[in-house]
Amino acid sequence: MANVDGSWNTITKSPMGDQQATLTVKSDGGTFTGSYSGAMGSTEITDGKVDGDKLSWKVAIVVPMPMTLDCEATVDGDTISGTVGAGAFGSFPMAGNRVG
Repeated sequence: MANVDGSWNTITKSPMGDQQATLTVKSDGGTFTGSYSGAMGSTEITDGKVDGDKLSWKVAIVVPMPMTLDCEATVDGDTISGTVGAGAFGSFPMAGNRVG
């Protein structure tokens, strides 16, 4: 089982420019809880799942418009990379590093 717990500084390459956010992860077996905090606010993670070094989760946002983002990422040591799915707007690459 990979060490997925902690805080991650992430950047998502979206059509609105680079979106910086901090992802916090606290795993509990095959699930995790946490938050996603950035310039557009902070929201709690829902439906967090852990499968080895792979994470998947949902985030409900209200800015720039209400929608649920479907996210997935792979942890490799102190780096994380994956995608943020924004429904009809497509999917955007996300990458980051462990804080501390």
